Amino acid sequence: MRVTPLLLLIILTNLGTGNAFSQEFLVIEDFEQYEANSLPHLWRMPDKNMRSMRELPLDHARPNDFVDVVAEDAGNVLRAFTEGESVQVALSRADELVWNLESFPRLRWRWRADELPDGAREDTRSLNDTGAALYVAFDCNDWLGRPCTIKYTYSSSLPTDTRVRYGRLFAWVVTTAREVMGDWVTVERNVVQDYERIFGRTPPGNPIYIMIWSDSDNTGGVADVYFDDLVVLAEG
Repeated sequence: MRVTPLLLLIILTNLGTGNAFSQEFLVIEDFEQYEANSLPHLWRMPDKNMRSMRELPLDHARPNDFVDVVAEDAGNVLRAFTEGESVQVALSRADELVWNLESFPRLRWRWRADELPDGAREDTRSLNDTGAALYVAFDCNDWLGRPCTIKYTYSSSLPTDTRVRYGRLFAWVVTTAREVMGDWVTVERNVVQDYERIFGRTPPGNPIYIMIWSDSDNTGGVADVYFDDLVVLAEG
């Protein structure tokens, strides 16, 4: 059978590959392009003010308090381990992040927490640790250069749907250790609707970065968390 361009288009669409033919979803990151026990080199480290990015260190001498791509039975995942520290890696629009929010308003990912900082609470500054968080940041033209950010959190102690504001950053609990620990959890959010609910207006363009976060520096505790399959989806 001769495969014509039209037939190839139909095959690819029916397979649901997530490419430009189907326009149903787009894989942002699944960590399969990296070698196991390595750094996710397309991601970067933000500075303390989250205004600029720098490359991950070439000398990965401290794997236990940073991030690593690790192999599990179902494929590669990203592990973050902190002990009284804070780590962040971001995929920015200036580099590899391609996310058209109009076409793909929903974000889906999965994560697992094997350990979270004991007693941490996003609503108390002195205990404000989040063992696992996923940030979505927008350029909202703050004169100080601060982005408007939604921080989706896996909380040690707060119930789901708790929201806490810190300036232009809103922490939103979407998974809690009260309900699940040690198992993979899939989360899906309509980022446009969440932004409108938080900030009272439509997002000012596409996200400028997605950031994976883990910290245990306020409590002095330990976080051992895993991330995988960051996907954006069409309206559904």
